[in-house]
Amino acid sequence: MTPPPASGPAAPVPPAELRRLFFRVFPAVALAMFGAALDQTIVAAALPAIARDLGEVERISWIVVLYLVANTVAAPVYGRLGDAFGRQRMLLVALAVYATGATLCAVSGSLGGLAAARVVQGFGGGGLISLSVALIAEVVPARERGRFQAYIAAVFTTASALGPVLGGVMTAGLGWRTIFLLQLPLSALAAWLAVTRLGGAAKGMRGGFRFDWWGLGLFAIFVAPALLALDQARRLAPGPLLVAAVLGSVAALALVLLLRWEKRAPDPLLPLGLLGEATIWRANLMSACVAGAFVGCIAFLPLYLTAVRGLGTAQAGLALLPLSACAGFGAIISGNLLARTGRIMRWPGIGLSLSCSLLVTLVVTLPWLDLPVMAGLLALVSLGFGMCFPMVQVAVQVSAGPKRLGSATASVQFTRSLGAATGTALLGAVLFGTLTLAGGEAKPLFVALVNAGPSALAGLDAAAESAFRAEMTTAFRAAFACAAVLVGCGLLLSTRVPLRRV
Repeated sequence: MTPPPASGPAAPVPPAELRRLFFRVFPAVALAMFGAALDQTIVAAALPAIARDLGEVERISWIVVLYLVANTVAAPVYGRLGDAFGRQRMLLVALAVYATGATLCAVSGSLGGLAAARVVQGFGGGGLISLSVALIAEVVPARERGRFQAYIAAVFTTASALGPVLGGVMTAGLGWRTIFLLQLPLSALAAWLAVTRLGGAAKGMRGGFRFDWWGLGLFAIFVAPALLALDQARRLAPGPLLVAAVLGSVAALALVLLLRWEKRAPDPLLPLGLLGEATIWRANLMSACVAGAFVGCIAFLPLYLTAVRGLGTAQAGLALLPLSACAGFGAIISGNLLARTGRIMRWPGIGLSLSCSLLVTLVVTLPWLDLPVMAGLLALVSLGFGMCFPMVQVAVQVSAGPKRLGSATASVQFTRSLGAATGTALLGAVLFGTLTLAGGEAKPLFVALVNAGPSALAGLDAAAESAFRAEMTTAFRAAFACAAVLVGCGLLLSTRVPLRRV
């Protein structure tokens, strides 16, 4: 059951003690988080160069999809192992796996080899993210936890925003393999900090632990087809949709078997009793809705800026920075407000109200918005998103308690990853579905524009180009409206989370 709120506000931690905690814990977990977060976006900038070097352009998306699958599967695995054997120890294991995967990526001579190496790297990266967040909760008092989780969220969003820029510069100047080699010194420094700064972390709380291998297998069979089905479904063509239906059926069957097994497993990978608690499942579902809208907007806004506004790739990346960067500021604001007031769900409610209303404004006014005004609106939308992320972590961790901390933290990462994938696929389906229903030439022109760049529009006269941009604007308004609905669902859930104060 969800623990009742404290009868009174917790005593504030002395500033000197907070500073000691910050400088002891934060550098170690932040650097581990930074490397894993950077990898999720830095590789995207190198994909064209990788395709040119290794060939097989039609399968280049596997480099991203397989990393996401491994990252998602790893979260509950490291959560359970961290609870049993200690999070500092498992962080070092995750860093070793991650560095091994990065090394294999750097020396890969084929796309198949690179894809396999990305699976190894993704399995390490999933542990870095979940363990970093859990370590904060292990050593920081609950009321101050939001402030620290906000700094972690700021590190994550900063790394995500820096990734495309850094990836483009390194790929152009030094080659795509250097983006993987960069992770080796980062991992080594993070391991040194983990050994020297996290020695006081818990060493594990249970004896006689038996790992749930059947649960892991069924979980992987559920996650991998589910994410691959989402990747296929967004294409809205008969062949990919049939593949998506088959993969979705496999995922559904695996999920049924997984739930049946986890109910009787002695040490379940997914503690269903924990995930069924109202605070935990509602907070996680809220996070999934927000992540879907956030990542979906980041994925499709560059296409809007190039296809409709006529910006170049570099200009579109700069225009996207307010959306990708300002979430960190929102996280810091809500974390500090939690530390001052102890109120945990008030701030996501305020932030998501702001984001939802501004997304609706964007839908209504999109055809007439100047780019600077649009960038300002997106910055405020991102600020509202950021106010949600650290509060979800704290709510889930407090509700779970110290003995289930790793599994609870991993559940946030899993639902956020799955929500991001689902939301991106949903926004893509709405975007391309709207173009298909319009029945004009916009859809094939849009596909050609994505594949060939601005030269795809070279043969159009002024009237045809204007009609194309008008149809594209309508489609993107529908996609942004879908994002607003997702945020609205997150807002509603924020009012239904039982834990209101820590």
